[in-house]
Amino acid sequence: MNSEIELVKQLRGELENFEEIAQHLIPKPGDVPQLRGVDVYGGTLALNGLIGGDHLIYVDFKQRFDLEARIKRAVERGQPEIVQNLQRCQKTAGIAVIDVSGHRVTDAFIAAMLHQAFLLGAIYELDVYGQVTRRLFENLNTRFHQSSSAHKFVSMIYGEISEDARFRFLSAANPFPLVFSNEHDRFMEVSPDLCVSFPPLGMLPSLHVTDRQRTPSLLGFKERYEMNEWVIMGEGDILLLHTDGLSEHNNDGDEYYPWRLEQKVRDVKHESARQIFDAVTADMLAFSTPSDDISLVVIKRT
Repeated sequence: MNSEIELVKQLRGELENFEEIAQHLIPKPGDVPQLRGVDVYGGTLALNGLIGGDHLIYVDFKQRFDLEARIKRAVERGQPEIVQNLQRCQKTAGIAVIDVSGHRVTDAFIAAMLHQAFLLGAIYELDVYGQVTRRLFENLNTRFHQSSSAHKFVSMIYGEISEDARFRFLSAANPFPLVFSNEHDRFMEVSPDLCVSFPPLGMLPSLHVTDRQRTPSLLGFKERYEMNEWVIMGEGDILLLHTDGLSEHNNDGDEYYPWRLEQKVRDVKHESARQIFDAVTADMLAFSTPSDDISLVVIKRT
């Protein structure tokens, strides 16, 4: 009996230690991108405890990286294209919304692996290309295919918002963003041509990587990622990035998404991104108890 109690204590301590480590990867208020004319705020509601399968990564390039030093080096090396890319990064921020299959605390381990691999890859991308390219995600996809079990996969959207309100993104089986028009007072339909998506990260290895011949796959390979490019046109327009915990939120079959969500955004559209986030999350919780992790990022053109 005493040995069982000790084992339970040990396991509880290990879980608490893991949770403490994973919490350091959760974005802090100071990590939220600061862009002229664009207001950003987001967060995750974990189903169990403080962490789960959902995760956010903010990359305000000018805050996180020494772009000036890289620009100076590229100028000295006579690399004008890299200089232009780095200068563009000075007015751009990246946002990754990650949803690991499952919502247990230990599923955060996969999100943590992706977090560190992505940021390390971003350093190399900036040094070599002056920007984050699709190549990073092709390699991440193949790496996760090789290291994750067949029933564990990652849905993800990575996008970059710039001060001219252009949003370029790639989607790996994540719900597409929602665009709320301030002028029309509703969610807008987006052309299917601007909604290209791919399988979850790690499900199929990438075809266009150097190590393709060393990566066996019974189900074949994923084609090259394509970028979607949207423009948040009007002042006050709102872009919502989210995981399927939001799009599938319901109360005994009564769906929260999209109509009740649209009404709540309409009610608070003149507020800041943080106030919109707080209002929507409070409304979701009042509507019903979540059955999954929920992540939401609000991007508002001011």
